[in-house]
Amino acid sequence: MQGFEIISVDSHCPARVGVLHTAHGDVNTPVFMPVGTRGAVKGITPAQLAETGTVMVLANTYHLLLRPGAGVIQSLGGLHRFMSWPGPILTDSGGYQVFSLATLARVGDDGVEFSSHIDGEKIYLDAEIATRAQRRLGADIIMCFDEPAAFPCEPARLETAMERTIRWAKACKKTHRKGQQLLFGVVQGGVDLRLRSRCARELVKLDFDGYAIGGLSVGEGRENMLETVEHTAGLLPADKPRYLMGVGTPSDIIAAVRAGVDMFDCVLPTRNGRNAVAFTENGPLRLRNASHIKDARPIETDCDCCCCRNFTRAALRHFFNVGEMLGPILLSIHNLRFYQRLMNRITQALEKGCFDRWAKEQLVRANLCGCPNKQGAGT
Repeated sequence: MQGFEIISVDSHCPARVGVLHTAHGDVNTPVFMPVGTRGAVKGITPAQLAETGTVMVLANTYHLLLRPGAGVIQSLGGLHRFMSWPGPILTDSGGYQVFSLATLARVGDDGVEFSSHIDGEKIYLDAEIATRAQRRLGADIIMCFDEPAAFPCEPARLETAMERTIRWAKACKKTHRKGQQLLFGVVQGGVDLRLRSRCARELVKLDFDGYAIGGLSVGEGRENMLETVEHTAGLLPADKPRYLMGVGTPSDIIAAVRAGVDMFDCVLPTRNGRNAVAFTENGPLRLRNASHIKDARPIETDCDCCCCRNFTRAALRHFFNVGEMLGPILLSIHNLRFYQRLMNRITQALEKGCFDRWAKEQLVRANLCGCPNKQGAGT
């Protein structure tokens, strides 16, 4: 059974609890997906990832096409076997690289020619190639090929990118073989609400299995981002999952859940972990600071991750300062667990019927204590 089932909707806002049924298991929503761009979440084994409470992960089609290749992965039994991850996997289409590798890409109406960032080899991606590649990888959820636009962007250029996204979505839909893979459309249009409305309207006509809000966290600022999310989420079918791509901080996730978003991915937990920044209920904790030299406390006393159960802040600071790889690994595990605990708290608040009040309190608290706010869909 594949599809989406809504369990309950909050009485004060569009936030909801649901279940996403995939070929590799059910996913309770709202859900956060760690990013495993090249087939692995950096520095984390699949067993460690599962221990954080992770159910579903994301991988990147563009990077896996470069190395080792979709055909290689298919011949080895598909992406699940390749990653040694038994649960659901979502692959993005490579569309984000149209933005992130803009200096290495030439965009045309039909597709994109990349110069590989590895060796300069020419690589061509279009809607048909991206869809077939994701089919060969064998992910449970695959994304339509799209064109995000940078911020700021000239109105004419932004509209062109949005129109290409619609055209490419139609080609993806035509190429897609239903089977066991769910296909999501991606709504683009920058922070222009008129273009977002138009793109959403055209994609809804195509009746995708789910819908993503793409092209955000590219420099538009938090206020613009949240306004765009609230506007766009309200345009998408209530009976389909809504996925906010590449966002974000804990407070961004809470705000987006209030707007009715169900799915999230972001590199912040692992990227910050590799850079000695831990997520905590009281804001960011920077482990390189001298104040932690003799600090015998864990990162958080109530956290049940293996890092907090076994290591002190002093030990973590030492690992980072001497270049011991255990430091980034442990902090990445803690941050991933922090995010999964956050999703559990969101779900519990929704189930108890107090989410809207709880969310408002959390957002006020986040503004008071501060939090890491650099985002992005890279690794």
